[in-house]
Amino acid sequence: MRKKFIFVTGGVVSALGKGVATASIGLLLQKSGFKVAPLKFDPYLNVDPGTMNPFQHGEVFVTEDGAETDLDLGHYERFLNIDLKRENNVTAGQIYHRIIEKERRGDYLGGTVQVVPHLTDEIKGAIKRLAVDDVDVVLTEIGGTVGDIESLPFLEAIRQMRLEEGMGNTFFIHVTLVPYIKTAGELKTKPTQHSVQKLREIGIQPDLLLCRTDRRLEKEQRSKIALFANLPIERVIEAIDVETVYEIPLLFHENRMDGIILDHLGLKGKKPDLTWLKEIVDRIKNPQDEVTVALVGKYVHLRDSYKSVLEALTHAGAANRVKVNLKLVDSEEIEKRGPEELLRGSDGILVPGGFGHRGIEGKIKAIGYARENKIPYLGLCLGMQLATVEFARNVAGLKGANSTEFDPNTPYPVITILPEKRDLKRMGGTLRLGAYKAVLKNGTLAFSLYKQKEIMERHRHRYEFNPKFRGILEDKGLVVSGESPDGVLVEIIELRNHPFFIAVQFHPEFKSRPMSPHPLFVEFIKRSKEKAEWIA
Repeated sequence: MRKKFIFVTGGVVSALGKGVATASIGLLLQKSGFKVAPLKFDPYLNVDPGTMNPFQHGEVFVTEDGAETDLDLGHYERFLNIDLKRENNVTAGQIYHRIIEKERRGDYLGGTVQVVPHLTDEIKGAIKRLAVDDVDVVLTEIGGTVGDIESLPFLEAIRQMRLEEGMGNTFFIHVTLVPYIKTAGELKTKPTQHSVQKLREIGIQPDLLLCRTDRRLEKEQRSKIALFANLPIERVIEAIDVETVYEIPLLFHENRMDGIILDHLGLKGKKPDLTWLKEIVDRIKNPQDEVTVALVGKYVHLRDSYKSVLEALTHAGAANRVKVNLKLVDSEEIEKRGPEELLRGSDGILVPGGFGHRGIEGKIKAIGYARENKIPYLGLCLGMQLATVEFARNVAGLKGANSTEFDPNTPYPVITILPEKRDLKRMGGTLRLGAYKAVLKNGTLAFSLYKQKEIMERHRHRYEFNPKFRGILEDKGLVVSGESPDGVLVEIIELRNHPFFIAVQFHPEFKSRPMSPHPLFVEFIKRSKEKAEWIA
């Protein structure tokens, strides 16, 4: 069977949910019996988002092979329940870098290097590399919006793909906005009309429109959009706001979107069984209880900065049949006002990963508050490092203990860089990136949750637990429940005589999925629920 290619573009404004839409389409095709390979193109010139400000870009999603990628790959993995690789996210920076390297090597034999065909050929090559033997459909999302200068080479490349692969082997989906103007009391279709017009000027005729809206589209509005988009009305589908993103595949299926795509591509699929997804949605929308979790960070003003953490909490909430009320707490505010005022009423406290000095002491205070008040605590990456610092200072009596990231002259560097212990081939600069093995100790909380001796988890960090202080901290009651196979790197710490206090050097949120929520998050929410019930 010839390979099929689906392309998802966006118009009018960014943040319309192209990533979730792409993941939802992939899920429906997967459950129809087809092997799907997703690809995200990001048009920015950075090589990857690893050095980008989370306030601009959101979280950096790390794959098993250590690639720092766009957060949309998290959506793909969660919906499709697959592990992706670095080739599933390609940036303009990577494309230009490859072209310049080829030019310097003389690969172009002295010819003039141009956007067409050299740049577009490189883009098409990235798409076709995913069309391996067992893949039926390559599903490509183009970042940015139609009309952006930086997106034009990518749009030109997929325009050429239709010519090369044929109408029946390519399918174009355009996600666009149909805003409701409150003062006029009506939905406006003009932005969508202009967006489609711009796309057609580039030479791309969309095969289906996904109209993002906060309310139902009337038949008259859909007819108007269909007329201007040169589409039958059944190919204008509303993507209405929903309570949880896991409803979106169900909504698309109800609108027969998967059937339209398969018919166009000449594919005969089985009827997708979405019973499991309906059960997850029901658990999310109809909880039996609720808990309040304080997430203490410094990027809390942009929720996408902690996207995978928030999704992992949603998965754990569904598993426990509870609604997780999230309290986003700025750690700098804790520094100013103290933890009592801002964390009072929290059933659980979570400190996620992060970089940089700002807000660190506020996070340490939050961890101390959780330890002293017996509030369930989950620390992720930096959250483990700072839990070590808090314990060293306030339990082990190592006054001034710190990470050398924040105080190079600390008298007790309990967290530091251990470059001699690193696999330099797996490093991003000096970062430890991607999946690494950890060995768990029998009789610990970590072992009881994972129910296995060895685990693989994804990392993104530079500093490590300093083994010089391990004996001192263990003597004072710190439990090292997970370590690298050679016993050098500390991967998990926990406290006894506490309802739930566990912190990990890795990022478990990257591996949590709605159908298989991560055990650390599930137990964290369970213990938080027990605390809420105890207080009540």
